Amino acid sequence: MPQCEMCGSDQASLKTVKVEGAELQLCDDCAEFGTEVRTESTSSASTKYSTSSSSSGSNSSRSSGSSSSSSSKTRRRDMFDDMDEIATDYDDRIRQARESRGLSQEELAQSLNEKASLIRKLERGDIMPPDSVREKIERKLDISLVEGESDDDSEWSGGGSTTTTLGDVVKRKD
Repeated sequence: MPQCEMCGSDQASLKTVKVEGAELQLCDDCAEFGTEVRTESTSSASTKYSTSSSSSGSNSSRSSGSSSSSSSKTRRRDMFDDMDEIATDYDDRIRQARESRGLSQEELAQSLNEKASLIRKLERGDIMPPDSVREKIERKLDISLVEGESDDDSEWSGGGSTTTTLGDVVKRKD
């Protein structure tokens, strides 16, 4: 008898529900925590572990039904697509741009109406810049602290990826 992936109770039938971006097999009580996903078959609900073939099949059928103009290789957009991703070397970018303009940390902080300690922490990489501060720094120093969109899109391209995943390596014991 299949178990609910959230509460662990044995149930006769489970629903595929999307909770916080993850698709789970849930009982009726736990299904209220997410959005139900319609799938063609429920055969994957009876297995203890989901396989890449069963999850990719449900993804392609769902994404092709979501928009008539999209192909089955594209993924659905979510709230994280609209968020800017801070570059991993933001601290170096800030320091180099500040130094190239001949500004001290205190002078930069004063021109941004921020504290000098904030600039020091940003340049050490101790904290991530809040959006309001990031925008001020980008305008003042004429730099970009966000990653390029093209890198993020290529990661989600689907068929063109040549990276090895855990599902390519692991062999299941049934």
